[in-house]
This record gives sequence, C-alpha cells and structure tokens, in this order.
Amino acid sequence: MHHPSSHLLFRSLQDQLPSISHSEKVRTGILSKAYSRPLDRIQVLGNDETLGHTGCVNAVSWAQDGEILISGGDDRTVRIWRGDPTLETSSAYPALSCRAVINTGHRANIFNAQMLPYSSRIATVAGDRQVRVFDVGYAHGGSETEYSNARTHLLTCHEDRVKRIVTEESPDVFLTVSEDGTVRQHDLRSSHTCRSQCPAPLVQMDHELTSLSMSSLTPYQFVVAGQSPYGYLFDRRNLRAKQQSGSSKSITTCTRLFGRPDPSSEEPSSDSPRFRKRDHVTGVRMNSTSSDELIIRVAYSADGVYRFSTLGETSEDVNASSNSVLPSEPEIDDEPPPYPESLSVVLPLHRYLGARNVETVKDVNFLGPRSEYVTIGSDDGNFFMWEKDSGRLHGIYEGDSSIVNVIEGHPHLPLVATSGIDTTVKLFAPQLDSEDMPSRFSRTDNAVNIMESNSQPGTRVPMFRRLDVIQLLLEAQALQGHGGDEDSHVAEIPCTNQ
Repeated sequence: MHHPSSHLLFRSLQDQLPSISHSEKVRTGILSKAYSRPLDRIQVLGNDETLGHTGCVNAVSWAQDGEILISGGDDRTVRIWRGDPTLETSSAYPALSCRAVINTGHRANIFNAQMLPYSSRIATVAGDRQVRVFDVGYAHGGSETEYSNARTHLLTCHEDRVKRIVTEESPDVFLTVSEDGTVRQHDLRSSHTCRSQCPAPLVQMDHELTSLSMSSLTPYQFVVAGQSPYGYLFDRRNLRAKQQSGSSKSITTCTRLFGRPDPSSEEPSSDSPRFRKRDHVTGVRMNSTSSDELIIRVAYSADGVYRFSTLGETSEDVNASSNSVLPSEPEIDDEPPPYPESLSVVLPLHRYLGARNVETVKDVNFLGPRSEYVTIGSDDGNFFMWEKDSGRLHGIYEGDSSIVNVIEGHPHLPLVATSGIDTTVKLFAPQLDSEDMPSRFSRTDNAVNIMESNSQPGTRVPMFRRLDVIQLLLEAQALQGHGGDEDSHVAEIPCTNQ
C-alpha cells in the first residue's frame, strides 16, 4: 500500500481543518501574490548617525510575531525597531523607528541576536565566546530608551566564537553554535558554574561550526554546518546515554548527511563522495513551512545554493560537474569524512546559481508564506531570489553598498529586512499601491551581466582571510582578563564576516 510522504499528508490534514481552512488560505494567497511582484526599498533604518549602528550589521531578526525588528553588529549594541505611526512614509507599510538600544557589554562583534518567545528577553552571541541574555521589558513610548544594566545571564560554556542562536517554543531554552565545534542547549531555569559544570554539548565535532537551523514543525531535529563540505542533521529523540558534566562527547545522533556532488567526478555517487579541501558550508536553513527540506550554501568561489530533502530524496538532474560556474580544481580530499560510516550522503534536489560567495559568511533563507522562494546575499551588494521549485531567477535587488549577508522575511507581511557591511538595515517590499512603477533598486534587468561577473574567478584574497590576523589580535586583547565581567575598551575593527 502506498503511503503519502509526510509533507503531502500534512497539507491534506491542514486543508481539512475548519479553523484555518478559509482565512489562512486567503491570507496565504494574498501574501503569495504580493511576493510575486518586484520588490523595492521602502526604508533605510539607521541612516541617521544618532539612531543607527556605527559598524556592520551582522544580526537581523523579527520578533513578537513581527511587531519588532532586532539588529546587532560590530558596534556591540542591539537595537530594537518598532512601527512608528508618527513617521511619514510614502509606502503602504508602517515605518519603523529605533525604540531601544542595549549596550551589551560584549567585547567583540555581535554575530546573532534573537528574542526568546513569550518573553521580553533577548539573547546575543559574539566573538568574545560569550552568550548574554537581557530583559528589556517591552519598548513602549515614542523616544529611544538606552539599556546599560539589563543583563540577566552571562554564559561562557563555549571556548571559541559563538555564531548563531536558535530559539525554541520557550522563554528559557535555546541553542547556540560555536566555532569550538559544539552545539549547546541552554536552559535559563537551571543554574551552573560555567567551564566546570557546563552540561554536555548536544553536538561535538572536530571542526569549526558556524551555522545552525531548526524547523518549528520538527523541533527535535536541527541541522548544523561549518568548516566541512557537509550539512549534518541531528535528532534529539535519539539521545545517547547521559554524559557527565564537562564531557566533550555529543549526546545526540547524526541521522543524515547532506553534500553536493563531487565536481571532479563525472558520475557522482552518494555512497562514496569526495570533496575538495576548500569546500565548506557558510549557511543552512530548514524550511519553516515544510520540515522535509532545507537549503545549504556551499562556500567555494561562485558555487550555488543547494536544496535538499531531509527524507533522503535526491535528484539525478543536479550535477555540479556539468553546470559549475567556475572551473573545478584538481585538489581532492582523500581523507575519511568526519561522519558515521553507516550514513550515505544525501545529494541535492536543486541548485540555484548567480550570487557570489567569497568575501564573507552569508546566511541563506526561504521567503514567502509557503517558502516559495530561496534567497541569498552576494558579494556584489545584491541579494538574489529564485523560485524554489523551478529554480527560475525571480529578482536581483541592491541591498547593500558592498555585501549583503543577512535576509529575513517578516512572518506575516511581504516585508524583507537585509543587512551587510553597511551600518544600516534596509527594508524591501512590493509596492502594492503602485504596481506599474518600476523598482528603483531592482537589478534584474541586468541579470545576465551580473551573473557573468559573479562567475569570474576573483584575484583578491577573501576579506575574512585578509582580516583574520587583525581579528585574532583584537580578540586576544578583548579576552585578557576573560574571567571578569568588567567592560574593557576594544578598538573598533572592520567587518570580517558573520
């Protein structure tokens, strides 16, 4: 007897639920139609020096069901933006203004900031190895409020830069990933002495980890990636025997492994793949509307974004050796891959080409109420949107004067926030009240030239490599006296990566 796949069964059951059948379908249809139109820039947040960031903006996230936008970056502050009815706007969307600034006390660049659900707590992670949690209440009022003493928790379990936060359906529990190769779960209800009594990490790998994602539909699963050519899917339902405090062993199990075909092989095999040494993954994102797929950004010159099935489905049409943007190099890694031998590598369903990913570490994301689009930032200052199923280029938009690193869609509106090397956050949306007016920031008409330029081998050393030495020296300065918590002056440093 044929059993429908999980996502088809979910959609079938969803269609039969009377509580959401009509209103949700109408809302989703309207939002999908809006996203089908070209986007345009409707607001720049922080272009006033007195209200915006003073360094690159590495973190952007919507919170409280889209009521507020949180940003953080190299100036080590977090800013809270909220709709302001007193501001004049020429678009159909509400204008945002900065309502609160948190002086976090971090000693290095902030890489991610998230508000914990059902609370007014904000968690931040940074290059100083620390996880900090602040409680700012609800930023009401029309003027900007500054918080310097709102910190409630300081967590120092990680031993290297902490890169990403994933929240759960809890005001107390969240996950973080670090370049020390670990994924840790933090529970603010349980106290411990960091370093000596830290709970065992959920994941411990022998290479740097930089990206982490989880779908709210399957919160027991998460995908992680970093300085390896693979994305790793872990399942918290498959817990190993409880480890002692301070143990360096993972307590979760890797259940699937995702990787692109070997570009040097004419017939890529999912059972015995080989990958180039320079391959690594800069971004992963699980689909929030369908838990059976994810996208992975492989960092190798102008290589593309890959979409995978978490159920293990593959496509024979995706062959990196036949449609690579850049010539392949003969450098091959013959060492055993760092994953359980019983796992075969799941190959991609689709590949999306055109953006360039050399200079910085960039997130990937889905857009649309049904995750109809795949999006990624690029070294040329643009961000790209593709139709997820067909792979057709939907749009190219200027999102930064230099490089776009982060793209986050609003949970209920066709509103997109982007950030990168600039000190500002840009908001994009379809102009619903002026359909015939051309988008001022669309570069889609020049797509052929842009994609051709992005496909050319670069001669510059990537920014994150050029500045690694500066980063290390300044972080060493910042971490002197790491055991204390008094803020120390650290020289401003240029943006290196996310």
